[in-house]
Amino acid sequence: MPPILVVDNQPDMRIKLEQGLIRVGYPVESASDGSQALDMFKAVKYSMVIADEQSTGGDSLEVINSVKKISPQIPVVIMTSHGTVHHAVEAMQAGACDYILKPFSFEVLERTVKKAIGALWGDRGLRIGSDKDHCQKAAKEIVTRSQKLKGILNQARDIAPSIATVLIQGESGTGKELLAAYVHRHSLHPEAPYVAVNCAALPDTLAESELFGHEKGSFTGAVGRKIGKFELVKKGTLVLDEISEMARPLQAKLLRVLQEKEIDRVGGTHPIPIKARVIAISNVDLKKAVKDGKFREDLYYRINVIPLTLPPLRQRKEDIELLARYFIGKYCRLNHKKNIEIDDTAMDVLLNHVWEGNVRELENTMERAVLIGSGRHISPQNLLLDASENKSEFQDTFSFKAGRTVRDMEKELIFRTLEDVNDNRTQAAELLGISIRTLRNKLREYKEESLS
Repeated sequence: MPPILVVDNQPDMRIKLEQGLIRVGYPVESASDGSQALDMFKAVKYSMVIADEQSTGGDSLEVINSVKKISPQIPVVIMTSHGTVHHAVEAMQAGACDYILKPFSFEVLERTVKKAIGALWGDRGLRIGSDKDHCQKAAKEIVTRSQKLKGILNQARDIAPSIATVLIQGESGTGKELLAAYVHRHSLHPEAPYVAVNCAALPDTLAESELFGHEKGSFTGAVGRKIGKFELVKKGTLVLDEISEMARPLQAKLLRVLQEKEIDRVGGTHPIPIKARVIAISNVDLKKAVKDGKFREDLYYRINVIPLTLPPLRQRKEDIELLARYFIGKYCRLNHKKNIEIDDTAMDVLLNHVWEGNVRELENTMERAVLIGSGRHISPQNLLLDASENKSEFQDTFSFKAGRTVRDMEKELIFRTLEDVNDNRTQAAELLGISIRTLRNKLREYKEESLS
């Protein structure tokens, strides 16, 4: 569902409205006046508008008329004080679907939004207290008030209608695949398939077949024709995640595909034209990978047409509180728990934490806090972010004895990490700071050693 546009010239009120709506699962963007709101409305698709009558320069009718000219079906709700009720009535006559008298409780706003969203979006709208599918829809929205990230989103929205290849870079956990999905949703073909492929998880022997497809009998086990991902997405978006881990021979074939806009199935006799839009994702610096000889320079320049780099969470600290409250609301709904508040002391802990795992680490922390918390408030103890405790616990369970080889200690560290994450190799690789391909090779070496 597209975000709700909130218009209010009072920063405190605007933030409260944002936080409240995000907590119950609605994506939100905000503007401080009617002029800014109209500029945003012309550039972005919104699900509804909630505007303070005074924040529109006293002319809410002009805002309503402008909104209705652009999108006649979009609901507009006017917030007004007791002294300007007659303006609210005029606004209703001009096309507003409802008005709310100030001061109002959040429950009143919640009911009004639910009614307006339901009337227009029906089952596609995000319902309050909704099921897991609706929560997953909300999770796909990018929650931010960071001006730096908003600038990146504006840039992504501007280039989305093109067919240019996009390269998204950033640290692990910053939301690179969310940004890729954001580009797809604003593209010319948002209804077309969106397919994400993790290049590091593709075995070398199957990677070409997965991406480009194969013909029957082209190799042992090819009992029928297989359509590759490039063909499957048609006019949609193909996301190549962890592209830095793609094998060199496959890099050369990908380069040709991007240049010629056609693929060759394995065992095929003629090229097949493609229309897929490619978005490459990397959590390593590809420019450095090129210098180190680990990535083809010509492919780097071919995919780096539109570069987008996501900032780490430490560079957008203004988002920590907003994201924390969003994740609390999300996991309260998923686990059928009543809304939980977070103590100021716990929030201070979050604001001062390093967040090496970025937004993913923050989300995991808030999910854990919701699950282990027994009361109506999250305290610092529920966060389990005490670095000294984690360090001592690690030292107790990992043995640094003299006489052991580095290889033995590496092997033990890998197996203990896999045990801690229930054999989730992708998660283990992230914790170890290595690629999943490297992890897979290490495990194969250990297996061969045990068999010899």
